[in-house]
Amino acid sequence: FQLSSLFRYFGTATSTAVTMSPKKVTIIGSGNWGSAIARIVGSTTKSFPDQFDPQVRMWVFEEIVNGEKLSEVINTRHENIKYLPGKILPENVVAVTDLVESCEGSNILVFVVPHQFVKGICEKLVGKIPSDTQAISLIKGISFDKNEQGVSTEKKGGLKLISEEIKEILKIEVSVLMGANLAPEVANDNFCEATIGCKRKAEDGPLLKKLFHTDNFRINVVEDAHTVELCGALKNVVACAAGFTDGLGYGDNTKAAVIRLGLMETTKFVEHYYPGSNLETFFESCGIADLITTCYGGRNRKVCEAFVKTGKTMAEVEKELLNGQSAQGPLTAEEVYLMMKKTGLDAKFPLFAAVHKICAGEMKPAELVDCLRNHPEHM
Repeated sequence: FQLSSLFRYFGTATSTAVTMSPKKVTIIGSGNWGSAIARIVGSTTKSFPDQFDPQVRMWVFEEIVNGEKLSEVINTRHENIKYLPGKILPENVVAVTDLVESCEGSNILVFVVPHQFVKGICEKLVGKIPSDTQAISLIKGISFDKNEQGVSTEKKGGLKLISEEIKEILKIEVSVLMGANLAPEVANDNFCEATIGCKRKAEDGPLLKKLFHTDNFRINVVEDAHTVELCGALKNVVACAAGFTDGLGYGDNTKAAVIRLGLMETTKFVEHYYPGSNLETFFESCGIADLITTCYGGRNRKVCEAFVKTGKTMAEVEKELLNGQSAQGPLTAEEVYLMMKKTGLDAKFPLFAAVHKICAGEMKPAELVDCLRNHPEHM
């Protein structure tokens, strides 16, 4: 009896030791936002050596910048000279160009890539990721399944959240982080807030909060993950409308109307496709705060203003202004519009629909004001 008790004791101790072993973290993506987050994660992992492995791997899509490999520059000079120039990355952040190698042995995957690349990235990782791996998506967008595969997407007109796509392909738990976080300001260590949507809040929330929470990057964790994620995606569409009004020369009153009507459409959209959302979530950083910030700053507003003023195509404006990156708003607007058309709801979300039509050249930017004037909220 005593010997068996001893075995049970050591078995429990061993199990506890395995559970408490430091978590290895990989950041999948190294653009402007990914590099800004790497500065935070590199710092927090060093601050909590009992919880996190000190080395943070960052997957880098290799590019030649000024005759040098971007990955080598990051690993030697600790600076992403293309996407976050002038900001030093922690030395424990290591650039890895092989996707599978960067994720090998990792316990936490931080996804921060343009949303149109998520499916391809995940498919390359199938069979390479243990089932107990956690993921957290910082990607502000949605996936539109044109083939409507699966009952859930069929009911939603093809709508699939990025977190759902990651979970479906890799069979792992996925949380999300959204908020009023313009990457340059985060990189400058300016104070801001963010929201983590974590369905397993009690189990996974504390560790994820510790990974991102700093004196100047304050985290709140909520369970309403669907609302957190949709707020992050849809605010980019509203920001496009704000950019159009800026390009047309309208003032802050008009932009305020865009923000208000955009928020109304967002709340109704979330409630329609994911019933049971918590109204309080819209007052988190992921909601109204992110919406306001993005409508006054950020790349989506910027490119849409230039789109109106210059008369150039969206692709041309993005190439000129975004240093090889893309605005997620126009693509998200297209996906939202196609999904709404399939479910016959485009008339209920006229602002979202107008943004897509303007981006696609099907509607003149000046007609946006008529859309605001005749919005159902005013009827």
